Amino acid sequence: MGEEKLETWQIILIIVAVLGYIIGNITLLKYATKFNVKDKLDKQIKPDEAEDKQDTPQDKKN
Repeated sequence: MGEEKLETWQIILIIVAVLGYIIGNITLLKYATKFNVKDKLDKQIKPDEAEDKQDTPQDKKN
C-alpha cells in the first residue's frame, strides 16, 4: 500500500490554521470578559421585582 506523505506546505498550513483557531479563541475570551453581563441582568431582573412589590400593596388595598 502506498503511503502518501503530507508536503511541507500542507503541514505549515495545518499548523497555522490550528494556531489561528487557538489564538482567536483566546482573544475572544479576553474580549468577552470586558462585558458586565451580570450588571445588565441585575438591572433587568430588579425592575420586575420592584413592580411586583408595588403591585402587592395595591392589591391588598382593593
